[in-house]
Amino acid sequence: MTFPDIIGLIGSTIFIVTYAYATFSDTMDKVLFNSANLIGSVLVLYSLSVRFNLAATVLELAWAAIAIVGLVVALRAKAKRSS
Repeated sequence: MTFPDIIGLIGSTIFIVTYAYATFSDTMDKVLFNSANLIGSVLVLYSLSVRFNLAATVLELAWAAIAIVGLVVALRAKAKRSS
């Protein structure tokens, strides 16, 4: 197992834990949820940069883009509630 494999597995683990959190949590922290998804995606993309797979790369890029938009929306909503 190579270092990029380990990094990709850590990213995959983050996805699984985040999915479980979203599934079983009564209330969800959207900043935490989207941040974790973005981190997981970046880690998997790193592993894909070493062992390229087009379909997985497209999926992870879309996942990261959605997480970035979700994170911006969540942070704006949190700032609005604070003021």
